[in-house]
Order: sequence, then structure tokens, then C-alpha cells
Amino acid sequence: MSLPPIVVFDLDGTLAETAPDIMRVLNVILEREGLPALPLARARELVGAGARALIERGFKVSGRPLEPATLERLFADFLTIYATDTAANSHLFDGVAGALDLLAGEGYALAVCTNKPILHTRLILDHFGIAGRFAAVAGRDTFPFFKPDPRHLTLTIEAAKADPARAVMIGDSRTDIATARAAGIPSICVPFGYTDVPIETLAPDFVIQHFDELPGAVGRALNSAARASLTA
Repeated sequence: MSLPPIVVFDLDGTLAETAPDIMRVLNVILEREGLPALPLARARELVGAGARALIERGFKVSGRPLEPATLERLFADFLTIYATDTAANSHLFDGVAGALDLLAGEGYALAVCTNKPILHTRLILDHFGIAGRFAAVAGRDTFPFFKPDPRHLTLTIEAAKADPARAVMIGDSRTDIATARAAGIPSICVPFGYTDVPIETLAPDFVIQHFDELPGAVGRALNSAARASLTA
């Protein structure tokens, strides 16, 4: 029996708008340390590289040095606070549920590969009622490797029992593009996620403006990849 093709999704900024809750927890941390809260409008430049980097960036914006030991303490606090309420102010992007249904109906396996800790990842997917749609869910701490290491992606595909030669990565950032490229897998990106530069400038294989476009883009990405392999 042949393995199915697979579509692997990033989570934050790709499947879901999670910045409101991430920034809410960051501001709890900052205010506890006597620093001003940061507006949600700063999320695009702060979110996307994990909680440690988020805290470091928050302190940098506020102009205060951050010692390594303090960072580790605040990182642990962040994870604890975030786990109590991961998604009250978050939402799936428009069209996500329909795109997942269409892809599954066309025979694709689905998976999540994110640098968010697996605990918070599962809490968010459960909150939105979509956890059961994915054959595999991998967080930052699922494997010894995490994005942009391509093994995070390839091991996710393996866990989903899918075909790595017919895989597509869906993301919103340079990390997702670099991971897919290193794994030899085409990337499709959304322009409304968490990136400090326009996603088009990072040269993913395809950019979609809405999830309604995703099933068609996945087909085009796999067809392009198949043609490239024949001519290589």
C-alpha cells in the first residue's frame, strides 16, 4: 500500500491568529518586571521565533538588559501562564476548516509542525476542535530537532506515515521556508502571518492570499516538484 501525500502546517500565523494571546502573556511578564505593556501592533515584529526570543525582543524594545538566568526564569513563567489560557482571544484564519476538509477529501494526510511547545500546541488545536484532523502533531520539543532543522519536518512526515516525496509545507515565515527548502519540500506561504518582511521577498514556492486557494496551490506545488525531479 502506497503512502499518502501530505500537507504539513505551521501553527502560529499560519493556521491561527494567536498573537493576541501570546502578546497578552508577554505583557503580564513585562509588567511584572516593571516594564510597559506593548501594543498588539508590535506582534508582527516580535512573534514567530518562540517564547524565549519573544521575551528577549520585548525587553530589547523596552531598553532593559536581560540576564540569561532572568530569561530562563521568565521563560518558565511564560509557559506556565500561557498554558492556563492559550486561545481565548485567538481564532483560526478564514477558510482553514474548509481547506482541511477539501485536502482530506482529496486523500492528503495532514500534520502540524510548529516551534510552539507541544503542550500549548495541543491545547490550541483542541480549543479549535481540529486536533483530530491531523495524522501527526509535532511541537518544538517533540523531537531532538526543531525548525529550521529539516529533520523536524521530515520526522513529522514520518510520524504521519506519509510520503516525503509528495509533501508540501504551509507556513508564514522565513523559518518555514528555510525548513522546507532544506528538506527538499515545496513551501506555500500566507502573507498575513508573523514575518518582519513581506513574505514574497523570501521566495517561497507559492503565496496564497486566502485558504480557499490552498488545495489548488498544493496540487500545483506537487506537480512542479514532480517535474523538477524528472529533469534533475
